[in-house]
Amino acid sequence: MNWHVESAESTLHRIGSSAQGLSEETAEKRLEKYGRNALMQRKPKTFAQRFIGQLKDFMVIVLLVAALVSVIVAVAGKEENGWVEPVIIVAIVILNAVMGVIQESKAEAALSALKDMSSPQAKVMRGGEKKIIDSTDIVPGDIVLLEAGDFIPADGRLVESSSLRCDESALTGESMPVEKEPSAQLDVTAQLADRVNMCYSGCAISYGRGTMVVTETGMQTEMGKIASLLANEEDTETPLQKKLSGLGKTLGLLVLALCAMVFVAGLLTLGKDGNILHIFMTSVSLAVAAIPEGLPAVVTVVLAIGVQRMVRRNAIIRRLPAVETLGSASVICSDKTGTLTQNRMTLTKAWVPGEKVCVLADDERSDGIKQMLRYAALCCDGAVETDGYGREKHIGDPTETAIVAALLSQDEKKPELDEKYPREAELPFDSDRKLMTTVHRMGDRLVSITKGAPDVVFSLCSGDTKTAAEINAGFAANALRVLAVAYKEVESASGELESDLTLMGLVGMIDPARDEVKDAIAECEQAGIRAVMITGDHIATASAIASELGILREGDEAVSGAQLAQMSDEELEGNIRKYSVYARVTPSDKIRIVKAWQQSGETVAMTGDGVNDAPALKAADIGCAMGITGTDVAKGAADVVLTDDNFATIVSAVREGRGIYDNIRKCVYFLLSCNLSEIITVFIGMLIWQVSTLEAMHLLLINLVTDALLALALGMDPIESDVMKRRPRRSDESLFSHGLSWRIGIHGAFIAAASLAAFAIGYGQSFACAQTMTFGVLALSQLVYAFSVRSENPLLSVGVFSNKYLWGAALASGFVALLVMLVPGLRDIFELTSLTGLQWLFVFLLTLAPFAGAEAEKLVMWLLKKYTNIEV
Repeated sequence: MNWHVESAESTLHRIGSSAQGLSEETAEKRLEKYGRNALMQRKPKTFAQRFIGQLKDFMVIVLLVAALVSVIVAVAGKEENGWVEPVIIVAIVILNAVMGVIQESKAEAALSALKDMSSPQAKVMRGGEKKIIDSTDIVPGDIVLLEAGDFIPADGRLVESSSLRCDESALTGESMPVEKEPSAQLDVTAQLADRVNMCYSGCAISYGRGTMVVTETGMQTEMGKIASLLANEEDTETPLQKKLSGLGKTLGLLVLALCAMVFVAGLLTLGKDGNILHIFMTSVSLAVAAIPEGLPAVVTVVLAIGVQRMVRRNAIIRRLPAVETLGSASVICSDKTGTLTQNRMTLTKAWVPGEKVCVLADDERSDGIKQMLRYAALCCDGAVETDGYGREKHIGDPTETAIVAALLSQDEKKPELDEKYPREAELPFDSDRKLMTTVHRMGDRLVSITKGAPDVVFSLCSGDTKTAAEINAGFAANALRVLAVAYKEVESASGELESDLTLMGLVGMIDPARDEVKDAIAECEQAGIRAVMITGDHIATASAIASELGILREGDEAVSGAQLAQMSDEELEGNIRKYSVYARVTPSDKIRIVKAWQQSGETVAMTGDGVNDAPALKAADIGCAMGITGTDVAKGAADVVLTDDNFATIVSAVREGRGIYDNIRKCVYFLLSCNLSEIITVFIGMLIWQVSTLEAMHLLLINLVTDALLALALGMDPIESDVMKRRPRRSDESLFSHGLSWRIGIHGAFIAAASLAAFAIGYGQSFACAQTMTFGVLALSQLVYAFSVRSENPLLSVGVFSNKYLWGAALASGFVALLVMLVPGLRDIFELTSLTGLQWLFVFLLTLAPFAGAEAEKLVMWLLKKYTNIEV
């Protein structure tokens, strides 16, 4: 029902109520019919349900299948050490799931926060008597009494008001309290922020008093509709989750194909005399080795390390995969109020007749400007207090506190001014008059001071106000909120106060942009990230701020919520790149905008702090809520919370996210190269020599001890210096793009060739010697090769010693490998043998060969890119 179209009298009639309120009997019946005035809650998931949810990932399923296969192999082969592999795999899966559950955001948090915002009690008229009842007992038709400081308990149509202003910033994004007018006649298309004859649940009364008749309660309120949007909006899967899921599925299929190929090859090469069980065990062991068991755990740990890094940069990550998603952000949809701006009205310009416009932050203030600010402050009820740390606390109407703060900036305090020039009478602000007047005793004079809307004040002034009107128009063109200040000396406070005034001047104010945001947006542009503004504020104000910050560039357009409502989703998607500012938008509009960008192939980050931002925060690929000014609702719906409310923090977080993605890519690059080398070594060895070049226990030791430790160290690699000079990667970009799959193949072949050469050299002595040399070359060559993986450019370009963790991991892994090869007891467990000095020399020379080959290949590619036009 469009209650804002109805008159107050019509609303009372249609809803079956009156100024006396409902009777208790009627209220009870309506409570049964409509239910309690509360938001619907979903039953929260248990820990077990969340844990099981973590096990649905395809890669995890592949690992569990690998563990099951390992058990079968162990039972069939009666191996004493056969249980080690499945136990380790299951431990990795459990660790990964527990960490995911701990870090994962809870969808119910947003709904709980919305519920907490409702007023616990409300003042109503019941049967002609004023009563205080629980807000959950309010029903449609109740008459609610409102005054400054009250939270509005339900949606309602205003019946009457006196100077009523509502703070609706949390719901609509409007930075200024909205003046309410019960008699306003509105069109059915009026946007939420323009419905001045309505009050909405969850908002607050900032000034004045009023009476409203309740029209909607619970989930039918505008706040309830947002709760429904949050409940219906499914959690989006991050780009990294999609890529790892795809990788897991691909590996699963490859493993099955590999099992079949090796088994068939074994039957063909060994013939009917071969041990079929041994062939099956060998093929299954190779398939198990092909799965990078440590990858999920390594990715989880790398993301967790990224979380700790981001905490130091004032960003709290609520879901692990969100760390990486920030790095792929190509569009940042930012709320204006409190995110790009300071969420505090500030006087920026002032003018007095006969002088130039004064920019308060830069220009020296004339005596006339200072005197006007004194008079304006006297005609204010707002206050600004400072704590022991010099931080300001603004109390009252933002327009008035802006004036008082400007007075404070010239080392004058309003309480001292009030004491010096006491107020003897006042005419409070009224939305009809658009004026406020106070009378002060100044020595032996009685001075009346009036402030208000410029056009109204001009009409009450004597003398020419043409210049003042031109200055007012200039201020308004820059989206400033303008007030005029005038005065007159009076004989008595009871006389005519608002006529024959003398104009003192004009003050212009705005919620200013944060100082650091302009540089942050410039850095975003350098990084190929498009910044757009989404706000519930007026289009002129939004455009002015956006132009100042560099968001609204030449050729870009601003669009209003009313215009968006006329567009289909297809039209919006087709024109989405034209718009840099979206003004006067509703919560559902914000979701449409986010999804339109997503449909265009962009990875969308959404920042915001209000209740109205919450659905879009959840719908975006990455939602960033403000930690200080942000509502609990916004924080509950977001993936990231910025603890310093600083848009510039997003830039730092994007840099971290890009670095983390690079490092995860290095982990995948390294692990798959190594696993591929193991597959080739065993498969080709079986074809040539009809024996298994390595046993399952050898491969498992290399995979879980050597490879996983080095991959983890690669995940802690320092972020490369050019990371913010690259274009964002597309959300559908493969994990193996830019030649990574080719490199994995060629480098895996390098390591396999060195390992097969070692087997060939050792096979002339004995099978045990061949396996020992192959194990040594495969394990140690991967240690050295890990250094080459650090960059697509030659190693010297990033510094050999810049990753101390990799050196530590290489030394530790090398120590384990040599321990197994040199200590007699361990050597026997792994069925290895001692080597001669010459054989050790071959091992060390072949260990360096893959690294040399990889660096040579990178050097050739680097030279081709630098000195030719060939893209590689």
